[in-house]
Formats: sequence, C-alpha cells, structure tokens
Amino acid sequence: MIDSINWLAVLIATVVSFVSGFIWFGPKTFYPIWWKAIGKSSTEEPGSNQNMAMVFGSITVALFIQALTLFIIVDWYQAKVGEFGIIQGLTAGLIVGIGVVAASPLSHRLMSGHGFKVWLIEVGNDVLNFALMGAIFGLFL
Repeated sequence: MIDSINWLAVLIATVVSFVSGFIWFGPKTFYPIWWKAIGKSSTEEPGSNQNMAMVFGSITVALFIQALTLFIIVDWYQAKVGEFGIIQGLTAGLIVGIGVVAASPLSHRLMSGHGFKVWLIEVGNDVLNFALMGAIFGLFL
C-alpha cells in the first residue's frame, strides 16, 4: 500500500488545498462573513493571541494527512475498478468530502451555537478541497 503512494500527487494536492483555503477564507471572499458568524467583532484582530506559524504549519500538516488519506482510498478503489481518471477522482473526492468531512462537524457547529452559516462556509472549503484533491489524483492514477 505504501509502495503505491504517489508522493508528488499528495504534495500537489496539499499545496492546491492550502491555496484554495487561502482564497476561500480571504478578506474579499468568505472570511469577513465567517468571522462575523462566529461572533467576532470587526475590530478584533484575528490570530492576535496565536502563533500564526504554528497555525499555518498545523493546517498544512492536516491538509497533507487529508490528501494522503484520500489518495490511499482512491488508489485502493482504482485497483478494484481499473479505469480511473479526473471525473472518477473528482467524484470520489466529492463523496468523501460531503459524506464524511462535511457531515461530521454539523452537530459540533450546531451544539456550539455557530449554526448553519459557519458550517456551510467551513465545510464548503473542505468539500471543494476534497474534490480538487480527487481530481488531481485522477490525473496521476
């Protein structure tokens, strides 16, 4: 199993996911809406009490683990069905993104009082990232 991992594909998927998240949560996209939806005021500085190198490093490690896990799933599936391309990879990424990644934190957001808006913004990027990772893996398999 480890022998069949395409590390270049996993690395590319990690970088693409990081860039996607950077754009998704940018100041001109969903970040201001998300920030307000989690109950923060416009005068509060994001990350002012955090080590941002640690935050972005942790995000990168998490994205790498997600990409590696999805690659293993997609590679296993491809070995079972044979033909596998961008569309199959995109579909696999969407299925995992929606069925596992997006569904799982819904109860957490609702119980924390953040609601559907926060959940949609956060998991929207996750689902997009898994779809992109799947499509990338479809190119490599």
